[in-house]
Amino acid sequence: MPKDASGHLIPGRLSPMRAVPAAIPRPEYVGKRAPAPSSDGDLYSPDEVERIRAAGRVAAGAIEAAAAAIRPGVTTDELDRIVHGFVVSHGAYPSTLGYRGFPKSSCTSVNEVICHGIPDSTVLADGDLVNIDVTAYLGGYHGDLNHTFLVGEASEEATQLVERTREALRRGIRAVAPGRQVNVIGRAIEAYAKRFGYGVVRDYTGHGVGRAFHSGLIIPHYDAPEFDTVMEPGMVFTIEPMLTLGGIEWDVWADDWTIVTRDRSLTAQFEHTLVVTERGADLLTLP
Repeated sequence: MPKDASGHLIPGRLSPMRAVPAAIPRPEYVGKRAPAPSSDGDLYSPDEVERIRAAGRVAAGAIEAAAAAIRPGVTTDELDRIVHGFVVSHGAYPSTLGYRGFPKSSCTSVNEVICHGIPDSTVLADGDLVNIDVTAYLGGYHGDLNHTFLVGEASEEATQLVERTREALRRGIRAVAPGRQVNVIGRAIEAYAKRFGYGVVRDYTGHGVGRAFHSGLIIPHYDAPEFDTVMEPGMVFTIEPMLTLGGIEWDVWADDWTIVTRDRSLTAQFEHTLVVTERGADLLTLP
């Protein structure tokens, strides 16, 4: 694994960009510097919700396929190869590939990387954490999720961080209900995380997703009353808490993507895409 003299991650080598069969439809932003502004809102019909679910099912299956290969000695590029192959074999496009110039079909964030890690020659080692973030574009809709995995035998501290971040996501999901403001989601997550002294990353949040990879809707993971959008049945978005063992300040690598904790503390993240229902939330990114 590429590391500096202090034992912190440094960029590895990138493999060539992987090809997608020409017959698979691309999102509108592929080949452009940025996506077109999203103006269609975040409410979806039942038929559209099922289309998002179909895309989400592909993304979830890709993560399961990559997770089966996680072990000491495997590279993050190999995990991306598996994700890419799974997504395109199901007739979908890996949404990150070409999004604002991102060069790979997934994000693989190891140890102190909060999010947006680029798969490369980094070799996973016993005790590492690796987050795999996959979005699939199918039938004109995106489905987005991520999970953090332990590599080999991890420390109790790392194991607890992963399990508690998973639970933080569950608590955020349970806070979803029509008529509530989206800030209740972050309030539930932060209240839980504070019990363990974890940092709750603020600058990267959940978001609207579906027709657009990222709509303008922001779903905070901390107590933020200013985010007062009221949830309605048919609204689709992600919840994706990022918790750290230390502070929430971050640095970005020269690639303009990889976000690492400034104190280089471990971090974990979990994410699902969901639709608001009359009873709460329906997860759209299950296998």
